[in-house]
Amino acid sequence: MAVVKVSLIDALREHFGFDSFKGNQEIIIKSILAGKDTFVIMPTGGGKSLCYQLPALMSPGCALIVSPLIALMKNQVDLVRSYSSKDNVAHFLNSTLSKAQIKKVRTDLLSGKTKMLYVAPETLTKQENLDFFRELEISFIAVDEAHCISEWGHDFRPEYRRLKEMIDQISENLPIIALTATATPKVQSDILKNLSLRDPQVYLSSFNRPNLYYEIRPKRKKDQTIREIVKFIHQHKGKSGIIYTLNRKTTEELADMLVANNIKAVAYHAGLDAGTRAQRQDMFLHEDVDVIVATIAFGMGIDKPDVRFVIHYNIPKSLENYYQETGRAGRDGLEGICVCFYSYKDVQKLEHLMRDKPLSEREMGAQLINETVAYAESSACRRKVILHYFGEKYEESQCDNACDNCRNPKEKIEVKNRVVIVLDAIRALEERFGTEYVVNIITGKTNPQITTYQHNQLEVFGMGKEFDAHFWNSLIRQMMLEDLIEKDIEEYGLLKITEKGQQFLKEPYSIMVSLNHQFEEDGGEDEEVGAEAQAAADTVLFEMLKELRKKVAKEKNLPPFVIFLETSLEDMATQYPTTIQELEKIQGVSKGKAIRYGKQFVDVISKYVEENDIVKPDDFVMKSVVNKSGLKVFIIQNIDKKMPLETIARNKELTIPQLLDEMETIVASGTKLNLDYCLDEELDDYAQDEIMEYFKGCETSSLALAREELIENDYTIEQLKLMRIKFLVVYGN
Repeated sequence: MAVVKVSLIDALREHFGFDSFKGNQEIIIKSILAGKDTFVIMPTGGGKSLCYQLPALMSPGCALIVSPLIALMKNQVDLVRSYSSKDNVAHFLNSTLSKAQIKKVRTDLLSGKTKMLYVAPETLTKQENLDFFRELEISFIAVDEAHCISEWGHDFRPEYRRLKEMIDQISENLPIIALTATATPKVQSDILKNLSLRDPQVYLSSFNRPNLYYEIRPKRKKDQTIREIVKFIHQHKGKSGIIYTLNRKTTEELADMLVANNIKAVAYHAGLDAGTRAQRQDMFLHEDVDVIVATIAFGMGIDKPDVRFVIHYNIPKSLENYYQETGRAGRDGLEGICVCFYSYKDVQKLEHLMRDKPLSEREMGAQLINETVAYAESSACRRKVILHYFGEKYEESQCDNACDNCRNPKEKIEVKNRVVIVLDAIRALEERFGTEYVVNIITGKTNPQITTYQHNQLEVFGMGKEFDAHFWNSLIRQMMLEDLIEKDIEEYGLLKITEKGQQFLKEPYSIMVSLNHQFEEDGGEDEEVGAEAQAAADTVLFEMLKELRKKVAKEKNLPPFVIFLETSLEDMATQYPTTIQELEKIQGVSKGKAIRYGKQFVDVISKYVEENDIVKPDDFVMKSVVNKSGLKVFIIQNIDKKMPLETIARNKELTIPQLLDEMETIVASGTKLNLDYCLDEELDDYAQDEIMEYFKGCETSSLALAREELIENDYTIEQLKLMRIKFLVVYGN
C-alpha cells in the first residue's frame, strides 16, 4: 500500500491538531500503513478510532470502516468532518439514506474525495454494494467493535461472522485492522480465527483505567434506590452522567423522577423513533441535559470525554458489558465514578430470560452471569478482579482506594464447616434439587414436598439453622464461584458437587470469605425490606462516625455499640442529621442518648455537609419509607407477655434475624425489654456471664468475630445477638 511520505507527527498535527500519540497508537498506525493485518485491543478512552482514522487520511484510496450501530455512524462521521475543512472526507452508507443521498456518497467515493466510509455489516451483505466497492481503491478494512464477531462477546452480531467472506469478495489481499475495547482471551481467539488475520500484529493495551472509581451498592426497594440515585446526582450537580437500565419502562420512570427532582434528564431506548433518539443524544452531547437514562444500546461510539459518572441500575449481563459501559466515564483522564446497584433478584431475572434459549446459549450466558456475580459479591480489589477477567495481571494488592472494597475492606469469616454442611446436604439429596430446596433443608424449614420425601428425617436437616436463608444463599453462590459446586443448566439448575468439591469433602481446608449481607435477596425492587435494608450510607462519613464512636467509647469506658449501634451510624451517614432534634429521628437513637452523646456527632456531620456541599435527603421530593411505630409497639407488647420470639416473628412475617434487629433498635432507642425468659431457655448463667464479660471489653460490633473468639462454647449468632440486646438494656440506657 503506497503511502504519502510525511512524518506521522506532522500528519497527526495537520489532521487532528495533537502533538503526541497516546500509548500504542503510533506503532499500530505504522503497522497499518505497512499493509499488515493488525489486531488492536484498547480500552475505551485510549484513542482507538485515531488508529484507523489517521492512516486512512494518509493513504491513497478510501478505508472501509465496519461499525455495528447504524444510529451512531452519523456522530462518528460528524466527528471526523469536524477535524477537516471538507465534509466529503468521510461518509456513511446504510439503510437510513435516501436514493439521492446514496448517489451523492457514491459520486464522492468515485471521485476519490472520500477517505473513510462507515458501513454497517448489513451493507456488505448486498451484492450491489460489494460490486461497487470492487471498483474503488480501498486502502484497508477496519472492523470496529470486533468483539461482535464472538458468541462469547457481549454484543454478538451474527452478520459479523460473515465479514471475512464478504471482504474477500471485494479483494482477497486487503489489509484488515480489527479493533475492540473489550475482549477476554477467549473472544480474542475467536476474532483472530474468524477474520483469518494473516500473521497479525497484536497490540494489547492495559485494561486498567486508573481514574475510574468502582463501587457496588446493595439494591433496595425501588423508591429507596431512586432516592439514593437522586441524592448522588445532587452531590455531583451539573456533571454529565449515564444511568443504564435493562428495560425501556424503567428508563422512562427514572428519567421522570429525576426531572421531578430538578435534574435535567432524558430517557433513551430503542422504543423511541430514530429522530427522538438522535435529538436526545445530541442534547446530552451538547449539555442541554446532564443525565441520560438509557438501555444498553446507548453509548457505543459516543465520544463524550467528560462523562463524570456511570450508574448501573441493574447488574449487567457480563463483565465485558460492565467494563465497556463504565468505560464511557472519564475518557479525558479525569474523574469517573462507576456505581452499580446489585441485587440477586436481578441475577434471577437474567437467568429467567435465558430459560427458553438453546442449551449452548444458556451455558454461555450462565458462565458470563456467574463472572459478574463473582465481581459484585467479591471482597477483593474490584480493579484486580476486572483485570484478571481480561487476562491481565494487576500487581498491586490494592488500587489506592479507587474502589469500594479497598476503601472499606470487609471482614472475612471462616466458613470451612459451613461449606461441609452445604456439600453434605447436596449429597444427602442425591444432587436432585436446586438452591432453594437445599437451603430449606439446611435451615430446617419444612414444606409439603420436604415432608412427602421425608427429607426432614435427614441428618443434615436443620444443621445450619443458626444462620438465615440469606447467609446460605450467599455461601452457595460463593461455592459456585470457587468451583466446589455447579448448577446443572440442562437439568434446570440442580446443584451438583464438582470434582473439586468432592476433594474438599475428603480433606476440608480453611476457606475465608466475606459474605456481604448488604447483598441479600431482600433487595428486590417490589419487595418490602427488613430493618437493615436502607439507602446506602455515605461511606466516607460512615468511617468518620465510626472513628468518633470509638473515641467516645474509650472516654466513657464502654463498648462502641453502646454509644450508637452501627445501623444508627449508617442511618446518620444516609440522613445527615445536623441538629440534636434531627438526630432523635435516627433509628436506635433515643432523646436521652441524643442529648448525652449527640453533640460531637452532629458537629462532625454539619462540618462534613458544609465542606462537601451535601444536599440532605429531606430536601428531595421523594416517596417516604414505611412508618414502623406499629411494629415497635407490637414487639414490646408481645415480649412483655413473654411470647416466644418465633411466634412474634411469624405473626409479622419477619425472620428471626429481622426481629432481633428490630429489638436491638428498640432497646438502643431507650426502651427496656426483659429478655430473660428467652435467654434462660437458651443459655445457662455461666454462659450468660461469659458473654456479658466479653461485650464489656470488645471494640467491635461484629457478632461473627465474637463467635470466633468464643468458639469453645459454639454460641449461635442468635444467642449472641440476644445477649448484646440484654447488654444494651443493662449498660446502654
